[in-house]
Amino acid sequence: MFDYYGGMPIDNLLPTVRDLTITSDATGREVYETTKILMGLRNVVDHQLAVHAGALDRLGMARQTGGKTRALLTEMGAAPTAADRWLRIAAALTTLERVAAYSGDGVFSSEHVDALVRGMAHIEKRSPEPLSEVSRIEHQLALIAQAFAGATPRQVLDTARSIGNQIADDQGGVPAGEDRTINEWTSTPTDDGRLEVSANLDIVIGEKLVSAIESLAGKRPEPDGSEDARSTGQRRADALEMILDAAARAAESGVTDLVAAPKTHLNLTVPADTPDAAALQWLGPISQTLAKTLSCDATVTAIIVDGEKVPLDMGHPQRLFTHHQRRALIVRDQCCVKCGAAAGYTQCHHVRHWADGGPTDLDNGCLLCTSCHAQIHASGWDIVMGSDRHPWLLPPVEQDPNRTPIPAYNRRTMHLDDIAA
Repeated sequence: MFDYYGGMPIDNLLPTVRDLTITSDATGREVYETTKILMGLRNVVDHQLAVHAGALDRLGMARQTGGKTRALLTEMGAAPTAADRWLRIAAALTTLERVAAYSGDGVFSSEHVDALVRGMAHIEKRSPEPLSEVSRIEHQLALIAQAFAGATPRQVLDTARSIGNQIADDQGGVPAGEDRTINEWTSTPTDDGRLEVSANLDIVIGEKLVSAIESLAGKRPEPDGSEDARSTGQRRADALEMILDAAARAAESGVTDLVAAPKTHLNLTVPADTPDAAALQWLGPISQTLAKTLSCDATVTAIIVDGEKVPLDMGHPQRLFTHHQRRALIVRDQCCVKCGAAAGYTQCHHVRHWADGGPTDLDNGCLLCTSCHAQIHASGWDIVMGSDRHPWLLPPVEQDPNRTPIPAYNRRTMHLDDIAA
C-alpha cells in the first residue's frame, strides 16, 4: 500500500527526482532555488525515514529473523551512523512535540534534529529530578531558537551541555562531561594486525589528550623540502607515537611523573559578564565547579573575555606577538581567519602593518596560515577590525566590486532558509 502526495504515488518520486538535469542555459539563481528545494526535500525524507525506521522497530521486522533494526537498515543500504540517527530521532519524536513539528515540516536537517534530540536527552540526564513539562518545552525552544539562528549541530549540543551544566550546578549533580566514574578506554586487535582504540573520557582528560596531540601534529616538510604528504589523521597518529615514546624515555630515565615532556597546557575561557559559562579551548563548556577547580591548576591559563569573546587587555607594544598574546588570539579566532586552517599552523598577523605604525596588540592582530598570510600581504585582500573587535576580510575588487566584508572563518555560520523563517 502506498501513501499519496498530491495524487502522485510515492514510488513515482524517485524517478522524478532522478531525472532532474541541469541544462546548459540554466542560471545560477535557478540552480540555487532548485538546490534549496532539494535540501528541504532531503530534510522531509530524512524525517520520514526516521518515522519509518521507528515503525520497523515497533513492528518487530528485524526480530522475526533474530536481528536488530539497525542491522536491517544497514542491510537495506543505510550507513550505520544514519541508521543510528533515524532510530534515535524516532524514539524521541513522541515526547519532543516542538522538535517533532519542525522535523516533520523539513525546517531542519536530520543532523540538526538529531542534535536537538541528543541535546534534550543530555539536559534530562543531568537533572537529578524529572523535568517538568514547562521546563521541557522551555529547553526545546531554547535549542530550536539557536538552530534557527544558524548554529551548527555541534553548537546546539554545546548549548545543551551548558544548560545541563547549569542544572547540575544548581541541583548538586555532576555534569556528564565531568563524571570520571564513567570513563572508558578499550583497545581491540583487528584481524589484519592493527589496533582499534575507543575511548569515552571526561572533559579534562579529553582536553589534555587533544591538546597534547595537536601540539605535536603540525605539518613538517618532507626530506626533499616538499609539503608534508601525511593526512591530518596520520599526523595525529604520529603525534600519539611521539607521546608514547616520550613516556617510555621518561620511564627509562627514572622520571615517573612526566614533568618534562610532552607539555600539556589548557586554555580556560571565562566570560567577564557570565563566569558560569566557562569553556575549554577544544572540548567546550564546563560547569562553574570544575572551572573553579581548574583555576588552581598551574597548567591552565584562565583568559577573561568580554561579551564578544575577545580577551581583555593583554596587549604589549613590542613588534612580535608574545606567547600569551598568541594564546589570546587563538581563543578569539580559533583558526586561520581566511581559510580555517588549524590554529597550530597559523602565524600572528598585524591588521595594520607594524611598518605603518600598527601596534602589537589584540585589536590589531589575527591568525593567518602561512599561505593566507602571504596572500594577504601580496594580493588585493585586506583585513579590518570590526566594531565587534573581531577581524573581517575584504575581498579584492576583481572578486567582489563592492568588497563586501566577510567574517572570520570561525564566525561564518549557516544562514536561515527563507521558507523556514
